[in-house]
Amino acid sequence: MEKSLKDLNAIKEVKDANLLSPLVLAYMGDCVYEIYVRKYLICKYGNIKVNDMHKKATNFVKAKAQAMAVMALKEELDEAEWAIVKRGRNQKSCSMPKNAQASDYRYATGFETLIGYLYLNGLEEKLEAVIEKSIELIENQIQ
Repeated sequence: MEKSLKDLNAIKEVKDANLLSPLVLAYMGDCVYEIYVRKYLICKYGNIKVNDMHKKATNFVKAKAQAMAVMALKEELDEAEWAIVKRGRNQKSCSMPKNAQASDYRYATGFETLIGYLYLNGLEEKLEAVIEKSIELIENQIQ
């Protein structure tokens, strides 16, 4: 029997995010990270053109930036969190952006896997700490 959007339990919680595939976690992590980046940019720049906002957002969501961030955060992650990054990094994906190096793309997938894992497990404090530090690291590299 399929669950519908009316079934709030299907929306509110995932029974065991640890059992989800790394690419499913990365799928969620990509979305969550994008929301935080957009909120950050709106708070920082306010009412600028949406196209300009999108251009700024790409600096934060591109594979090279995410790979740099997750590598810089390695020492701040516990063993279980780094294991999640490695699970995501080691997944085979059907596609890879033409403007990304393979190693950057793999670590970016690991980063997104970590974000999805933290989000779906309700680890909000750690999630926000990882995202805030990542945005700070990327922002400093852009300037």
